[in-house]
Amino acid sequence: MKKLNSAIVGIDQGVADLFSDFEDEGPMWSGEGTRERFVKVQFSNAFKTIPAVHASLKMIDIKHDHNYRMDLQVGSITETGFVLLIRTWADTKIARASATWMAIGEMRDEADWDV
Repeated sequence: MKKLNSAIVGIDQGVADLFSDFEDEGPMWSGEGTRERFVKVQFSNAFKTIPAVHASLKMIDIKHDHNYRMDLQVGSITETGFVLLIRTWADTKIARASATWMAIGEMRDEADWDV
């Protein structure tokens, strides 16, 4: 559990388009085996400390006659942003995907002093 120790708590949220590989026969659509994409996300304002970040799948367009294999992860979290990773494997064909995310954490107060 993350405990917040600040008078001001910030919540930032957004949508990230992860990829669209259908039109240009990109690897998530036309490839096989392990494939992954990384998307860097920047917060609208920097947090005071590293926030808690949650992401979930907003939209996914998968070829109907293949198994659905997909992993979505949040990583490399800093005070200013994070990285979304989407991964698939075997014969799964993903045309496009997007994710929603939310970050909750401590914000700087104008009364804070940098010592």
